[in-house]
Amino acid sequence: MTDTVSFEVPSPDGPRTVTVSYERQGAGEPLLLLHGIGHHLQAWDPVSRILAADREVIAVDLPGFGASPALPEGLEYDLPTVTAVLGGLCEALGVERPHVAGNSLGGLLALELGRRGLARTVTALSPGGFWSPGEWRYAASVLRVMRVGALRLPVPVVRRLARSAAGRAALTGTIYARPGRRTPEAVVAETLALRHAPGFVRTLRAGAGLTFTEDLPDVPVTVAWGDRDRLLLPRQGVRAKRVIPRARLVRLRGCGHVPMNDDPALVVRVLRDGSGGAAGG
Repeated sequence: MTDTVSFEVPSPDGPRTVTVSYERQGAGEPLLLLHGIGHHLQAWDPVSRILAADREVIAVDLPGFGASPALPEGLEYDLPTVTAVLGGLCEALGVERPHVAGNSLGGLLALELGRRGLARTVTALSPGGFWSPGEWRYAASVLRVMRVGALRLPVPVVRRLARSAAGRAALTGTIYARPGRRTPEAVVAETLALRHAPGFVRTLRAGAGLTFTEDLPDVPVTVAWGDRDRLLLPRQGVRAKRVIPRARLVRLRGCGHVPMNDDPALVVRVLRDGSGGAAGG
């Protein structure tokens, strides 16, 4: 069940009230799940209920995405601000230093939470921040094209396309290696989430030229990359390993940029290993 929480975040002009949508389920050590740009917390649906068997799973709609409203005036969509929002969220929910897993933009945010000492462990699935300038321009261009498609396609056309495997591939083949496995309802929902995301443009603009360059010597880190990732190319995982030498680098065979739907069992295993194995194990 989706819920919301509001809390204050500092800004140069004084505190601003931020509201964040989230789903919380299960019991055990807390595991915070962060989605990528243009997506929503339902990206984690293929794995969240399984993880909830031995984790307290908190899946979040990032500000300006999914059911979370846009950030108020005076707050930017940059890395320091969104990290502060996530820290405020954890405080509001009474969660101290959770395990954090993120995909794409969410992976970059997970690493930043680890760098700031706000995460117990970090598992980053195809995280942003390890691109070359050319790779960044390519990824940003692809994301803009996806956004334009989501904006221009009439909803009845989206629903009609989502009914067939070929249509689901046309709508989501950039981020999934096996788009035919996604349900029609999920494809429609995530296309509309991309269409209606008020934070998309400013988040993409804030990411221009942004790179992650610091080691996390005191936080266990797992970096996992789909070997069929068409958005952030798998060689970026090797760069991540150079930046964070102690990180465990995992190849997700047969997975695309958003691997949770391509191989849920594999992603669950990686997330459980990255956050300390099964509870009590």
